[in-house]
Order: sequence, then structure tokens, then C-alpha cells
Amino acid sequence: MTTDNFNLADVRYVHRIVIGTADGDAPGSDAQSQAAMYVLNRCLSDTPRGRIIGLEKSVQLLTVDGHQLVRQGLVYHVGFNRRPSWLAD
Repeated sequence: MTTDNFNLADVRYVHRIVIGTADGDAPGSDAQSQAAMYVLNRCLSDTPRGRIIGLEKSVQLLTVDGHQLVRQGLVYHVGFNRRPSWLAD
């Protein structure tokens, strides 16, 4: 059994992944959310393996024609010891 010690001081690269609606003026599509979830899962499972070091949550209540809508967004900050070569800019 190996012990996987993670130290925040070793993080050299942080990748920001937006799932949902982080910007209140620009709603995200389901395809964008699915693509972002794919990138997040790859960041957490592929080599080099990243760790979630931060999470932003945003909730926005909108009233449209008398109905209330809730838009949510999550922003994951994934830290790596080095930048993955497969990760595009």
C-alpha cells in the first residue's frame, strides 16, 4: 500500500474548470457542462493526477414571467505538481 501525501506547497499549476453558469449574463449549455465534467474527471484520474484545492459556488435567482428560476454554477480549482501535457490552454 502506498501513501499518497499531498502538500499544497507542491502545487505548481492550477486549472480552473467551470461547470454550469458562473457568469450571470451568459448561461452555459448542457454540452459545455458535459465537456467541463469530462475535463474535471480526466484531471482527477489521469497522470499527473490533480487534486481539488478550491471550489466556488454561485447561485442566481431569476424571475421570468412570474416564475422563479435558479441558475447554479460550480468552479473547480484543480492543483497539479506539474502542468499536464494533455491539457490545452
